[in-house]
Amino acid sequence: MPVQKSNYEASLAEYSNHLAAIALLKQYRPYLEMLPSLRRPDESLITIPLPIVRLRNAVSATTKAICLPCDVAILMCDPEWKIKTGAEILLFIHRPHEDFSDLLGRWRQTQVFLDQDYEWLMPHRHSHILSEGANSVYPLFILFSETSERIHRGLIGAELPFVIQIPTLPLLDENKDEESLEARD
Repeated sequence: MPVQKSNYEASLAEYSNHLAAIALLKQYRPYLEMLPSLRRPDESLITIPLPIVRLRNAVSATTKAICLPCDVAILMCDPEWKIKTGAEILLFIHRPHEDFSDLLGRWRQTQVFLDQDYEWLMPHRHSHILSEGANSVYPLFILFSETSERIHRGLIGAELPFVIQIPTLPLLDENKDEESLEARD
């Protein structure tokens, strides 16, 4: 059974929130340990859904904004100095009808883009934070129970980290809420 669009959309919406992103990182401890402050984790990261970076061409002194093919960028931020630190975690949520080569291809394309000088287009609330490119970019793949075993094996073979997201019951409640709103109309 293919991944449901509602599962993808729910995960994208969920991990756009910094508290949910922290909960996700708890499922993959090496990335949780990258947080600059475990005492103030809510001030230690910035989430950017469907992120955009500005690529700089040093030779021609031009810039170009592009939307990265990842789903959410998690940028580490020093809570005292209010500056972005070197580590960036990029989430790749398994999309409906996406096979292993498509999913891996999004990560590879992101690596190519970020192999240049770049800066993040930050959310308005964090626009004051220096947003230059990172020292290290790390992927984290979000899979679902419906995700093909071939994708699991491929990510294991490529030595790329993933977590399996199990859809929660509130998704069912959201569908009921939408149906009741439609029934009222």
